[in-house]
Amino acid sequence: MSKCDDCMYFTYDEEFCYSVCEQDLDEDEMRHFIQDTFDNCPYYRPGDEYSIVRHQN
Repeated sequence: MSKCDDCMYFTYDEEFCYSVCEQDLDEDEMRHFIQDTFDNCPYYRPGDEYSIVRHQN
C-alpha cells in the first residue's frame, strides 16, 4: 500500500474509473507519482472522509 492510498488528495474518479491525485503537481512530481516513486510527497495529508467532519465540529 502506498502513502497515496490514505492521502486526502487521492480520490477515485468515477468518470475514468481509477484514482487520481487532486493536488497540482509539477512535471517532475507527476513523473514520480506515475512511476510510483513519490515517497516523500510534500503535499501528503492523512485523512479520510471523517477527518473533515471532526475538524468542523
